[in-house]
Amino acid sequence: MSSSNYVRIGVIGAGFVADFHITALASVRGVLVEGIHALKGAEKLSDKVRELGLGSGTVCESVEEVCRKSDIVAVFVPNFAREQVIKEITESLACPRFIVCEKPFARNIAEGRRILDMIIAKSVKGAYFENQIFMPAVTQARRQLVKVVERMGPVNLVRTAEEHGGPHEPWFWDPTRQGGGVWSDMGCHSVAIGEDLGATASGGKLTPCSVSATLELLKWYNDPWLSKLKEKGVDYTKTPAEDFAQVSFVFKNERGRKVVVLATDSWMYEAPGLRLSMEAMGPGYALGVDTLKSPSGIFISDSAAESLVNAELAVEKSQASRGQLVIQPNEADLYGYVGEWRNAIDAYLRKEDGLLDFKYAMRVVKLIIAGYYAHEQGQTIDLEDGRFLDSAELVNYVPLIQQGRGADVFWK
Repeated sequence: MSSSNYVRIGVIGAGFVADFHITALASVRGVLVEGIHALKGAEKLSDKVRELGLGSGTVCESVEEVCRKSDIVAVFVPNFAREQVIKEITESLACPRFIVCEKPFARNIAEGRRILDMIIAKSVKGAYFENQIFMPAVTQARRQLVKVVERMGPVNLVRTAEEHGGPHEPWFWDPTRQGGGVWSDMGCHSVAIGEDLGATASGGKLTPCSVSATLELLKWYNDPWLSKLKEKGVDYTKTPAEDFAQVSFVFKNERGRKVVVLATDSWMYEAPGLRLSMEAMGPGYALGVDTLKSPSGIFISDSAAESLVNAELAVEKSQASRGQLVIQPNEADLYGYVGEWRNAIDAYLRKEDGLLDFKYAMRVVKLIIAGYYAHEQGQTIDLEDGRFLDSAELVNYVPLIQQGRGADVFWK
Protein backbone atom coordinates (compact mmCIF):
# COMPACT_ATOMS: atom_id res chain seq x y z
CA MET A 1 0.00 0.00 0.00
CA SER A 2 1.64 3.27 -1.13
CA SER A 3 1.64 6.33 1.11
CA SER A 4 -0.78 8.04 -1.31
CA ASN A 5 -3.44 5.49 -0.31
CA TYR A 6 -3.26 6.39 3.37
CA VAL A 7 -5.35 8.99 5.17
CA ARG A 8 -2.96 11.60 6.52
CA ILE A 9 -3.70 12.83 10.03
CA GLY A 10 -2.38 15.98 11.65
CA VAL A 11 -2.50 16.44 15.41
CA ILE A 12 -2.76 19.74 17.28
CA GLY A 13 -1.85 19.22 20.93
CA ALA A 14 0.46 16.66 22.53
CA GLY A 15 -0.83 16.07 26.04
CA PHE A 16 -2.31 13.05 27.77
CA VAL A 17 -5.32 12.65 25.49
CA ALA A 18 -3.26 13.06 22.31
CA ASP A 19 -0.97 10.27 23.52
CA PHE A 20 -4.00 8.05 24.11
CA HIS A 21 -5.24 8.72 20.58
CA ILE A 22 -1.89 7.80 19.04
CA THR A 23 -2.12 4.49 20.90
CA ALA A 24 -5.61 4.00 19.45
CA LEU A 25 -4.47 4.78 15.90
CA ALA A 26 -2.09 1.81 16.05
CA SER A 27 -5.27 -0.32 15.79
CA VAL A 28 -6.72 1.60 12.81
CA ARG A 29 -5.86 0.62 9.24
CA GLY A 30 -4.78 2.98 6.48
CA VAL A 31 -3.65 6.03 8.47
CA LEU A 32 -0.43 7.99 8.83
CA VAL A 33 0.25 10.70 11.39
CA GLU A 34 2.20 13.21 9.34
CA GLY A 35 2.19 16.39 11.41
CA ILE A 36 2.17 17.38 15.09
CA HIS A 37 2.04 20.88 16.54
CA ALA A 38 1.98 21.68 20.25
CA LEU A 39 3.46 24.21 22.64
CA LYS A 40 5.08 21.35 24.52
CA GLY A 41 5.40 17.59 24.17
CA ALA A 42 5.43 17.42 20.36
CA GLU A 43 8.84 15.76 20.16
CA LYS A 44 7.89 13.03 22.61
CA LEU A 45 4.62 12.34 20.76
CA SER A 46 6.51 12.29 17.46
CA ASP A 47 8.86 9.65 18.85
CA LYS A 48 5.86 7.51 19.78
CA VAL A 49 4.35 7.87 16.30
CA ARG A 50 7.55 6.61 14.69
CA GLU A 51 7.99 3.79 17.21
CA LEU A 52 4.50 2.54 16.35
CA GLY A 53 5.17 2.83 12.60
CA LEU A 54 2.34 5.32 12.17
CA GLY A 55 4.09 7.79 9.90
CA SER A 56 6.69 10.53 10.02
CA GLY A 57 5.14 12.36 12.98
CA THR A 58 6.85 15.53 11.77
CA VAL A 59 6.99 18.25 14.43
CA CYS A 60 5.48 21.38 12.86
CA GLU A 61 6.05 25.01 13.79
CA SER A 62 2.46 26.11 13.19
CA VAL A 63 -1.15 25.01 12.72
CA GLU A 64 -0.83 26.08 9.09
CA GLU A 65 2.04 23.64 8.53
CA VAL A 66 0.01 20.77 10.04
CA CYS A 67 -2.91 21.62 7.73
CA ARG A 68 -0.66 21.45 4.66
CA LYS A 69 0.40 17.92 5.59
CA SER A 70 -3.02 16.53 6.53
CA ASP A 71 -6.32 15.23 5.19
CA ILE A 72 -7.77 15.21 8.72
CA VAL A 73 -6.73 17.59 11.50
CA ALA A 74 -7.41 16.43 15.05
CA VAL A 75 -7.77 19.09 17.77
CA PHE A 76 -6.53 17.86 21.14
CA VAL A 77 -5.57 21.19 22.72
CA PRO A 78 -6.71 22.34 26.18
CA ASN A 79 -10.25 23.72 26.41
CA PHE A 80 -9.15 27.36 26.68
CA ALA A 81 -7.22 27.12 23.40
CA ARG A 82 -9.92 25.31 21.41
CA GLU A 83 -11.59 28.34 19.79
CA GLN A 84 -8.30 29.94 18.66
CA VAL A 85 -7.02 26.70 17.13
CA ILE A 86 -10.26 26.09 15.21
CA LYS A 87 -10.00 29.68 13.96
CA GLU A 88 -6.45 29.07 12.70
CA ILE A 89 -7.49 25.82 11.01
CA THR A 90 -10.52 27.29 9.23
CA GLU A 91 -8.56 30.39 8.15
CA SER A 92 -5.71 28.28 6.78
CA LEU A 93 -5.12 28.35 3.04
CA ALA A 94 -4.79 24.57 3.39
CA CYS A 95 -7.95 24.12 5.50
CA PRO A 96 -8.63 20.36 5.64
CA ARG A 97 -11.84 18.71 4.50
CA PHE A 98 -12.33 17.04 7.87
CA ILE A 99 -11.77 18.11 11.49
CA VAL A 100 -11.79 15.91 14.58
CA CYS A 101 -12.52 17.69 17.86
CA GLU A 102 -12.04 16.10 21.27
CA LYS A 103 -14.57 16.69 24.02
CA PRO A 104 -15.71 19.11 25.31
CA PHE A 105 -16.58 21.03 22.16
CA ALA A 106 -16.73 24.31 24.08
CA ARG A 107 -16.85 25.72 27.60
CA ASN A 108 -20.18 27.49 27.17
CA ILE A 109 -22.88 27.91 24.55
CA ALA A 110 -21.70 31.25 23.14
CA GLU A 111 -18.18 29.91 22.63
CA GLY A 112 -19.58 26.77 21.03
CA ARG A 113 -21.69 28.78 18.60
CA ARG A 114 -18.63 30.76 17.49
CA ILE A 115 -16.67 27.55 16.90
CA LEU A 116 -19.56 25.91 15.04
CA ASP A 117 -20.08 28.98 12.84
CA MET A 118 -16.42 28.93 11.77
CA ILE A 119 -16.64 25.28 10.77
CA ILE A 120 -19.95 25.66 8.94
CA ALA A 121 -18.68 28.71 7.04
CA LYS A 122 -15.94 26.55 5.53
CA SER A 123 -18.25 23.60 4.76
CA VAL A 124 -15.86 21.34 6.64
CA LYS A 125 -17.00 17.86 7.64
CA GLY A 126 -16.00 16.46 10.98
CA ALA A 127 -16.41 14.23 13.99
CA TYR A 128 -16.94 15.14 17.62
CA PHE A 129 -15.04 12.63 19.70
CA GLU A 130 -17.12 11.15 22.51
CA ASN A 131 -15.39 7.85 23.06
CA GLN A 132 -17.81 6.17 25.45
CA ILE A 133 -20.49 5.81 22.77
CA PHE A 134 -17.99 3.68 20.82
CA MET A 135 -16.95 1.42 23.70
CA PRO A 136 -17.10 -2.21 22.47
CA ALA A 137 -18.76 -3.28 25.72
CA VAL A 138 -21.55 -0.78 25.06
CA THR A 139 -22.01 -1.38 21.34
CA GLN A 140 -22.03 -5.16 21.74
CA ALA A 141 -24.51 -5.05 24.63
CA ARG A 142 -26.83 -2.86 22.57
CA ARG A 143 -26.72 -5.34 19.68
CA GLN A 144 -27.54 -8.20 22.00
CA LEU A 145 -30.62 -6.37 23.30
CA VAL A 146 -32.17 -5.29 19.99
CA LYS A 147 -34.78 -8.06 19.85
CA VAL A 148 -35.50 -7.81 23.57
CA VAL A 149 -36.18 -4.07 23.32
CA GLU A 150 -38.46 -4.61 20.31
CA ARG A 151 -40.55 -7.03 22.33
CA MET A 152 -40.44 -5.53 25.83
CA GLY A 153 -40.18 -1.81 25.16
CA PRO A 154 -37.49 0.87 25.46
CA VAL A 155 -35.11 1.74 28.28
CA ASN A 156 -36.62 3.96 30.95
CA LEU A 157 -33.70 4.45 33.37
CA VAL A 158 -30.01 5.04 32.69
CA ARG A 159 -27.30 5.52 35.32
CA THR A 160 -23.86 6.63 34.17
CA ALA A 161 -20.69 7.50 36.05
CA GLU A 162 -17.11 8.50 35.36
CA GLU A 163 -14.93 8.68 38.44
CA HIS A 164 -11.24 8.95 39.30
CA GLY A 165 -8.94 10.72 41.75
CA GLY A 166 -8.39 13.86 39.66
CA PRO A 167 -6.90 15.02 36.34
CA HIS A 168 -3.24 15.29 35.36
CA GLU A 169 -2.51 18.82 34.18
CA PRO A 170 -2.91 21.97 36.33
CA TRP A 171 -5.18 23.71 33.81
CA PHE A 172 -7.84 21.04 34.30
CA TRP A 173 -8.22 22.22 37.90
CA ASP A 174 -8.56 25.90 36.97
CA PRO A 175 -12.27 26.55 36.27
CA THR A 176 -11.56 29.77 34.37
CA ARG A 177 -9.45 27.88 31.83
CA GLN A 178 -11.09 24.46 31.83
CA GLY A 179 -14.67 25.72 31.95
CA GLY A 180 -15.65 24.45 35.39
CA GLY A 181 -14.86 21.41 37.49
CA VAL A 182 -15.67 17.76 37.12
CA TRP A 183 -19.10 18.38 35.55
CA SER A 184 -17.51 20.30 32.68
CA ASP A 185 -14.61 17.88 32.39
CA MET A 186 -16.41 14.54 32.65
CA GLY A 187 -20.12 15.29 32.67
CA CYS A 188 -20.01 15.61 28.89
CA HIS A 189 -19.19 11.89 28.77
CA SER A 190 -21.97 10.91 31.17
CA VAL A 191 -24.64 13.03 29.47
CA ALA A 192 -23.70 11.73 26.02
CA ILE A 193 -23.61 8.02 26.85
CA GLY A 194 -26.68 8.38 29.09
CA GLU A 195 -28.79 9.91 26.36
CA ASP A 196 -27.36 7.52 23.78
CA LEU A 197 -28.33 4.42 25.77
CA GLY A 198 -31.83 5.75 26.30
CA ALA A 199 -32.30 6.95 22.73
CA THR A 200 -30.80 3.96 20.92
CA ALA A 201 -33.07 1.53 22.67
CA SER A 202 -36.14 3.62 21.88
CA GLY A 203 -35.23 3.83 18.21
CA GLY A 204 -34.99 7.61 18.03
CA LYS A 205 -33.98 10.86 19.68
CA LEU A 206 -34.83 11.89 23.20
CA THR A 207 -36.47 15.21 23.98
CA PRO A 208 -35.07 17.06 27.05
CA CYS A 209 -37.79 17.80 29.62
CA SER A 210 -36.06 18.84 32.86
CA VAL A 211 -32.76 18.91 34.77
CA SER A 212 -31.76 19.15 38.41
CA ALA A 213 -28.21 19.18 39.74
CA THR A 214 -26.03 18.89 42.82
CA LEU A 215 -22.46 20.13 42.43
CA GLU A 216 -20.19 20.01 45.46
CA LEU A 217 -16.56 20.54 46.51
CA LEU A 218 -16.01 17.71 48.97
CA LYS A 219 -12.39 16.53 48.89
CA TRP A 220 -10.08 19.04 47.23
CA TYR A 221 -10.89 21.93 49.59
CA ASN A 222 -9.28 20.06 52.50
CA ASP A 223 -5.62 19.46 53.27
CA PRO A 224 -3.47 17.76 52.20
CA TRP A 225 -5.34 17.93 48.87
CA LEU A 226 -5.79 21.70 48.97
CA SER A 227 -2.03 22.16 49.37
CA LYS A 228 -1.36 19.75 46.49
CA LEU A 229 -3.45 21.97 44.22
CA LYS A 230 -1.61 25.08 45.38
CA GLU A 231 1.62 23.37 44.30
CA LYS A 232 0.05 23.18 40.82
CA GLY A 233 -0.70 26.92 40.94
CA VAL A 234 -4.42 26.49 41.68
CA ASP A 235 -5.98 27.90 44.87
CA TYR A 236 -9.40 26.46 45.68
CA THR A 237 -9.85 28.92 48.56
CA LYS A 238 -10.10 31.64 45.87
CA THR A 239 -11.33 29.99 42.64
CA PRO A 240 -12.93 26.68 43.65
CA ALA A 241 -14.62 24.19 41.34
CA GLU A 242 -16.78 21.15 41.96
CA ASP A 243 -15.10 17.77 42.47
CA PHE A 244 -18.43 15.90 42.63
CA ALA A 245 -21.50 16.18 40.43
CA GLN A 246 -24.81 14.36 40.43
CA VAL A 247 -27.16 15.56 37.73
CA SER A 248 -30.58 14.18 36.84
CA PHE A 249 -32.21 14.63 33.44
CA VAL A 250 -35.72 13.66 32.45
CA PHE A 251 -36.15 13.04 28.73
CA LYS A 252 -39.11 11.93 26.65
CA ASN A 253 -38.67 9.25 24.00
CA GLU A 254 -40.46 9.11 20.65
CA ARG A 255 -43.25 7.07 22.21
CA GLY A 256 -43.87 9.92 24.64
CA ARG A 257 -42.56 7.95 27.62
CA LYS A 258 -40.17 9.32 30.22
CA VAL A 259 -36.51 8.29 30.30
CA VAL A 260 -34.50 9.26 33.38
CA VAL A 261 -30.72 9.72 33.05
CA LEU A 262 -28.74 9.98 36.30
CA ALA A 263 -25.15 11.16 35.77
CA THR A 264 -22.51 10.98 38.50
CA ASP A 265 -19.00 12.36 38.03
CA SER A 266 -16.21 12.59 40.56
CA TRP A 267 -12.60 13.70 41.05
CA MET A 268 -12.63 12.13 44.51
CA TYR A 269 -12.98 8.46 43.68
CA GLU A 270 -10.67 6.35 45.83
CA ALA A 271 -10.09 3.13 43.90
CA PRO A 272 -7.46 1.39 41.76
CA GLY A 273 -8.06 3.85 38.91
CA LEU A 274 -10.55 5.31 36.44
CA ARG A 275 -14.00 3.75 36.55
CA LEU A 276 -16.60 4.09 33.82
CA SER A 277 -19.95 2.69 34.81
CA MET A 278 -23.16 2.45 32.80
CA GLU A 279 -26.49 0.82 33.59
CA ALA A 280 -29.53 0.93 31.36
CA MET A 281 -32.78 -0.65 32.52
CA GLY A 282 -35.97 -1.45 30.68
CA PRO A 283 -38.95 -3.69 31.41
CA GLY A 284 -37.50 -7.12 32.12
CA TYR A 285 -33.91 -6.45 31.00
CA ALA A 286 -30.78 -4.45 31.82
CA LEU A 287 -27.38 -3.51 30.41
CA GLY A 288 -24.31 -3.01 32.60
CA VAL A 289 -20.69 -1.93 32.09
CA ASP A 290 -17.94 -1.47 34.71
CA THR A 291 -14.41 -0.87 33.40
CA LEU A 292 -12.72 -1.77 36.69
CA LYS A 293 -13.80 -5.37 36.22
CA SER A 294 -11.04 -7.12 34.34
CA PRO A 295 -9.98 -10.75 33.82
CA SER A 296 -6.44 -9.63 34.53
CA GLY A 297 -4.74 -8.28 37.64
CA ILE A 298 -1.49 -8.22 39.55
CA PHE A 299 -0.44 -8.11 43.18
CA ILE A 300 2.49 -5.93 44.31
CA SER A 301 3.85 -6.42 47.82
CA ASP A 302 5.35 -3.59 49.88
CA SER A 303 8.84 -4.95 49.32
CA ALA A 304 8.35 -4.97 45.54
CA ALA A 305 6.52 -1.65 45.20
CA GLU A 306 9.69 0.40 44.81
CA SER A 307 10.44 -1.34 41.53
CA LEU A 308 7.11 -0.39 39.92
CA VAL A 309 7.92 2.26 37.33
CA ASN A 310 4.47 3.56 36.37
CA ALA A 311 1.22 2.34 37.88
CA GLU A 312 -0.75 3.94 35.01
CA LEU A 313 0.63 1.29 32.69
CA ALA A 314 -1.98 -0.94 34.34
CA VAL A 315 -5.02 1.38 34.22
CA GLU A 316 -5.64 5.08 33.59
CA LYS A 317 -5.59 7.36 36.66
CA SER A 318 -4.22 4.59 38.85
CA GLN A 319 -3.83 5.78 42.45
CA ALA A 320 -1.89 2.83 43.86
CA SER A 321 1.49 1.22 43.28
CA ARG A 322 1.02 -1.80 45.55
CA GLY A 323 -1.61 -4.28 46.63
CA GLN A 324 -4.13 -5.79 44.22
CA LEU A 325 -4.06 -3.80 40.97
CA VAL A 326 -6.45 -4.01 38.02
CA ILE A 327 -4.90 -4.44 34.58
CA GLN A 328 -6.70 -3.36 31.42
CA PRO A 329 -4.43 -4.53 28.60
CA ASN A 330 -5.99 -2.37 25.86
CA GLU A 331 -7.54 0.75 27.34
CA ALA A 332 -7.64 2.62 24.03
CA ASP A 333 -10.04 0.01 22.67
CA LEU A 334 -11.88 -0.56 25.97
CA TYR A 335 -12.79 3.13 26.30
CA GLY A 336 -13.89 3.50 22.66
CA TYR A 337 -10.99 5.50 21.19
CA VAL A 338 -10.34 2.93 18.47
CA GLY A 339 -14.00 2.79 17.52
CA GLU A 340 -14.40 6.56 17.20
CA TRP A 341 -11.32 6.77 14.97
CA ARG A 342 -12.59 4.01 12.70
CA ASN A 343 -15.89 5.86 12.40
CA ALA A 344 -14.11 9.15 11.63
CA ILE A 345 -11.88 7.62 8.94
CA ASP A 346 -14.87 5.92 7.31
CA ALA A 347 -16.83 9.20 7.37
CA TYR A 348 -13.92 11.09 5.80
CA LEU A 349 -13.67 8.56 2.98
CA ARG A 350 -17.43 8.84 2.38
CA LYS A 351 -17.19 12.67 2.48
CA GLU A 352 -19.69 12.75 5.33
CA ASP A 353 -19.73 13.84 8.96
CA GLY A 354 -18.95 11.26 11.59
CA LEU A 355 -21.67 9.55 13.60
CA LEU A 356 -21.38 12.40 16.11
CA ASP A 357 -21.20 15.71 14.25
CA PHE A 358 -20.58 19.18 15.62
CA LYS A 359 -24.27 20.05 15.92
CA TYR A 360 -24.54 17.06 18.22
CA ALA A 361 -21.50 18.39 20.10
CA MET A 362 -23.40 21.64 20.68
CA ARG A 363 -26.33 19.70 22.12
CA VAL A 364 -23.99 18.17 24.71
CA VAL A 365 -22.59 21.63 25.57
CA LYS A 366 -26.13 22.93 26.12
CA LEU A 367 -27.03 20.06 28.43
CA ILE A 368 -23.86 20.58 30.49
CA ILE A 369 -24.55 24.30 30.83
CA ALA A 370 -28.15 23.53 31.78
CA GLY A 371 -26.77 21.40 34.63
CA TYR A 372 -24.72 24.32 35.97
CA TYR A 373 -27.72 26.62 35.63
CA ALA A 374 -29.94 24.22 37.57
CA HIS A 375 -27.45 24.03 40.41
CA GLU A 376 -27.07 27.80 40.65
CA GLN A 377 -30.84 28.25 40.66
CA GLY A 378 -31.24 25.53 43.29
CA GLN A 379 -34.25 24.02 41.56
CA THR A 380 -35.41 21.68 38.82
CA ILE A 381 -35.33 23.53 35.50
CA ASP A 382 -38.06 22.97 32.93
CA LEU A 383 -36.24 22.50 29.62
CA GLU A 384 -39.50 23.05 27.72
CA ASP A 385 -39.00 20.08 25.38
CA GLY A 386 -35.56 21.45 24.50
CA ARG A 387 -36.64 25.01 23.76
CA PHE A 388 -34.94 26.38 26.89
CA LEU A 389 -31.59 25.07 25.60
CA ASP A 390 -31.76 27.70 22.82
CA SER A 391 -33.17 30.51 24.96
CA ALA A 392 -31.26 33.78 25.29
CA GLU A 393 -31.14 33.20 29.04
CA LEU A 394 -29.10 30.01 28.67
CA VAL A 395 -27.14 31.02 25.56
CA ASN A 396 -25.79 34.12 27.33
CA TYR A 397 -25.22 32.36 30.63
CA VAL A 398 -21.68 31.64 31.85
CA PRO A 399 -21.57 29.59 35.07
CA LEU A 400 -20.23 31.41 38.12
CA ILE A 401 -17.73 28.59 38.66
CA GLN A 402 -16.38 29.13 35.13
CA GLN A 403 -16.10 32.85 35.85
CA GLY A 404 -13.85 32.09 38.84
CA ARG A 405 -16.65 32.90 41.29
CA GLY A 406 -17.13 29.41 42.68
CA ALA A 407 -16.98 30.80 46.23
CA ASP A 408 -20.34 32.49 45.55
CA VAL A 409 -21.75 29.07 44.64
CA PHE A 410 -20.33 26.86 47.38
CA TRP A 411 -20.24 29.27 50.32
CA LYS A 412 -22.95 31.84 49.59
